[in-house]
Amino acid sequence: MKTVEIKTTQRIQMLNITHEVETAAREAGVRDGLCYVFVPHTTAGITINENADEDVKSDIIKELSKIVPYNDGYRHVEGNSDAHIKAVITGSSVTVAVEDNRLVLGTWQGIYFCEFDGPRRRKVYIKFINA
Repeated sequence: MKTVEIKTTQRIQMLNITHEVETAAREAGVRDGLCYVFVPHTTAGITINENADEDVKSDIIKELSKIVPYNDGYRHVEGNSDAHIKAVITGSSVTVAVEDNRLVLGTWQGIYFCEFDGPRRRKVYIKFINA
């Protein structure tokens, strides 16, 4: 298993980590199998989405913030309930096929770490399963 350290700089942001996951795949030498990417944080998530137009990330963040506002009378005393809820929506893991030592992603797809309670130092765990 590979651990990737992520340093976020904003309270809410999406970071494209596709390159880091691809590098881990090459280093692991997995020809064919599965790549499992897991975020061990309750106020962060992981997703696969478009990586060609930066505006898509902005739109996703904007809409998530409309659906789950920062301050909405939540009972959780730490003041980050919105981050927990956004993490539930995005999820904590993704699985991607690996073929010929490459991630099988669509033409416009990338893997994104989603920060909802930053800035922070975070971890992403990457595990490969050979076919």
